[in-house]
Amino acid sequence: MQDRIKEYASLIVRVGANVQKGQTVVVSGSADNAWFVRMLAEECYDAGAREVVVRWKDDTLTRMKYLRADETVFDSVPKWLTEFFNGYAAERASLIGIMDDDPELLNGVDAGRIQRYGRASGEALKGYREAQMRNEFAWCGVSIPSPAWAKKVFPGAAEKEAVEKLWDAILKAVHVGGGKAVEIWREKIQTMARRAETLTKYDFDKLIYQNALGTDLTVGLPEGHKWVACGDKARTGFTFVANMPTEEIFTLPKRGAADGVLYASKPLSLNGNLINDIVFTFKGGKIVDAKASSGLDILEKELELDEGARYLGEVALVPYCSPINEMDILFYNTLFDENASCHFAFGKAYPAFLDDSLSADAQKERGANDSFIHVDFMVGTEDLSITGVTKDGNKIPVFVNGNFAF
Repeated sequence: MQDRIKEYASLIVRVGANVQKGQTVVVSGSADNAWFVRMLAEECYDAGAREVVVRWKDDTLTRMKYLRADETVFDSVPKWLTEFFNGYAAERASLIGIMDDDPELLNGVDAGRIQRYGRASGEALKGYREAQMRNEFAWCGVSIPSPAWAKKVFPGAAEKEAVEKLWDAILKAVHVGGGKAVEIWREKIQTMARRAETLTKYDFDKLIYQNALGTDLTVGLPEGHKWVACGDKARTGFTFVANMPTEEIFTLPKRGAADGVLYASKPLSLNGNLINDIVFTFKGGKIVDAKASSGLDILEKELELDEGARYLGEVALVPYCSPINEMDILFYNTLFDENASCHFAFGKAYPAFLDDSLSADAQKERGANDSFIHVDFMVGTEDLSITGVTKDGNKIPVFVNGNFAF
């Protein structure tokens, strides 16, 4: 296991963030997993990093803050935090974010506090997030187990066993084991890029989603949209993989062009809360009704965050036979669950889906949605049908029985 974890750290640095000689690297990680942060830092320096800067997280302190801090804390973001992220973005430092949070970290916290801080951070860090979504620097999101997360995924196992089982699942999902992960990922990047190119050439006008859950949704796509996959190129000129694992090929929907009903197929972990059995109704591209069997108050607060939150920002295709889905594990972690299932995101669209040299206003005119948030939720099922409709009205099967039709 230790050899596999070491290989994982090397993969993150060499392929995920693709750290270059003389580059600054910012690592965001949990104090409880400091040993892995140190391992990543060592790999970064071995790759020639100029400096590794660590921003520590702590679940216990985060929850304590949301429960006990003064009300005024949630209406602003400290100046130093804004300068931290904007400064390193301007430097084009490489960013590695380690996601190991408890899926129910903020369960029971006042949803209003979460919403207010989400709006404040969205406004304060808008420049940084715009730079990230335009790939002005390399960034990579990865995960490692925490005891709370592992016990949620494997509730019948003792804590140590649960952590070991989650480690094994994570490493399988990122193709680590056997010492060939770097080669596997480089081939994967090329294969997925070819499929994305095929989808782009179809130049679909819209997609129609249907399944037995009740999904019946038509989603328009904007003129000049591109399908993209892993292996983005940063403005530094080097490729990187934004998420590990990844199985998705994705683009943006046209704002104002989604109509029908959409059922989520997996729970959504949002702001430290689990939201189950989501059903969205769309009219004129907007979510006009949202239902959930639990966590609806959290979901509604997120949808009220800004004017763009109720519109879609991403359409992502993931085959039902993906390696992650075949593990038959519900991870309660969007990074993994979204790569086991076709999904959408409500909120901001990535500029890379269109010509990213266009101004924000020009992108908006093309149909790109803007928001402070970008929240992925899963919709893929074994019987999901997706039909692409071309501009001249031809209907082409894209997904049949949950998998690519071509």
